Amino acid sequence: MISAAIVGGTGYTGIELIRLLSAHPQVSLDLLTSRSEAGTRADEIFPSLRGVSDIVFSDLGDDTLAALQQCDVVFFATPHGVAMQQAEALTQEGVKVIDLAADFRLQSLTEFEHWYNQPHACPELLKSAIYGLPELNRDKIANALVVGNPGCYPTTAILGLKPIILLQNQQNTRLIEPRIVIDAKSGVSGAGRQASLALNYAETTDNFKAYGVTGHRHLPEIEQGLEQLLASQFAHRVRFLPHLVPMIRGMFSSIHLELTEAGMAIDWQQEFASSYADEAFIDVLPSGIYPDTRSVRASNRLRIAVYQDNTRHELTILVVQDNLVKGAAGQAVQNLNVMFGFEESLGLNAAPIVP
Repeated sequence: MISAAIVGGTGYTGIELIRLLSAHPQVSLDLLTSRSEAGTRADEIFPSLRGVSDIVFSDLGDDTLAALQQCDVVFFATPHGVAMQQAEALTQEGVKVIDLAADFRLQSLTEFEHWYNQPHACPELLKSAIYGLPELNRDKIANALVVGNPGCYPTTAILGLKPIILLQNQQNTRLIEPRIVIDAKSGVSGAGRQASLALNYAETTDNFKAYGVTGHRHLPEIEQGLEQLLASQFAHRVRFLPHLVPMIRGMFSSIHLELTEAGMAIDWQQEFASSYADEAFIDVLPSGIYPDTRSVRASNRLRIAVYQDNTRHELTILVVQDNLVKGAAGQAVQNLNVMFGFEESLGLNAAPIVP
């Protein structure tokens, strides 16, 4: 049994972590912090936790930091910039860190400072941090002290492109044209649990809108995934455009590609099915079956559909996930399982909720 703590457990990813870790057979959730809710039971804020967890929020003071250093793993479900202030002190005591924000995702300090408008507090530790996408980095995650949990959109984009890029590398020939278009949609919970006019019921219900049109911070993370994690031998130009849709949770990314003559010779349905045959949380749907977001709700599953049209030289990859689970807290628990040598699906086998 390992001892776990969550720093910043009052948001949506925080409550998902509490829900998942409370049911994990090898984890004891021993500490939960929040400056604003210190002294309050978590189930008073989130009634869904009644009978699940009786943990009480603590303030993140000096005594709490010392307590965190006694844990085996600390999850940061905090805004960007928090984890990097505490990570060095924790790792020096041998504590493993899983950050659900962006502090340890981007290896480029220039990109991090540009997109997150702050200098990095521990650039040396960043160098040893591992990008927490188990389907790509499983071996490195197993030995990591610090894991940067991927963003929700990059999870769908990188896993949606992985079989294509890896086969290009293997064959050393371009299978898709350089231009990649990722048209993505997310439920409102992706913006976090906050009081904001743009996110209130009257503004989001019966409405659909694009955001980050001039640039989004998940773009460099997607590009890093293609260039570094997948070691692409070919340059790609990625156009990423996210949208807010009037639903609470769920994410749908449509990836549009143009096939080369060599790419049209590939049976991409079979290639995706073979590539992900051994992955517990990736479901490649049969040809002609297309996913919807409710088919993954509240689960750690990611579903992929492949549509190939050689007449038009087009390949379309459709990817759905729950943005709060596989896109955040569930993937963090998946990383924990890899880091501590547990069965990767431990505590994550719950079926999706429908309706």
